[in-house]
Amino acid sequence: MQMADSNPDPDTAPTRLRIGDLPSRKATRFTLEPDSETRAELAKTLNLLALRKLKLTGEIVPKGRGDWFLTAKLGATVVQPCSITLEPVTTRIDTGLTRQYLADWVEPEGDEVEAPEDDSQEAVPEVLDLMALLTEELGLALPLYPRAPGAELGQAVFAGPGTAPMTDEAARPFAALEGLRNRLTGDTDSEDDPD
Repeated sequence: MQMADSNPDPDTAPTRLRIGDLPSRKATRFTLEPDSETRAELAKTLNLLALRKLKLTGEIVPKGRGDWFLTAKLGATVVQPCSITLEPVTTRIDTGLTRQYLADWVEPEGDEVEAPEDDSQEAVPEVLDLMALLTEELGLALPLYPRAPGAELGQAVFAGPGTAPMTDEAARPFAALEGLRNRLTGDTDSEDDPD
């Protein structure tokens, strides 16, 4: 891994930033590019078939008295099993992320806590773990149900002996009402006919 504005040796570059040691008047830039061994471990953690490329670049900037603002870009090439056929599906992920680390942040308390509108805000950490941030963001960016090209769900049809199978078309919300209306319309016509 490498980190800009730090030790140029990628094998010894830190992935953890001690906030108290950062410059208080200028941005601290960082670049993380995990090696193949680290990517393999992360792929296993996230249940991926492979993690071919992975890079996090960004900066953390001091704001006011004790607050910090982080912006970064995450790029990755992931291989997941297709949710239908289990064939490998390769996806390119490119996403931006922001975090606001606030000195006066108060952690919500109680059994039932409402989720905040802005989930990018949190307390200023003593140490910012960039690898943990990368892992969290990658996990959130992964496709939930990756599909191989041409993979489609078939229609399962189940029915007992002597009964018509239930189809997707018949299960539409108003299908039963439409059938009832058609039967009533037919019955009403025959009853109203004076002949």
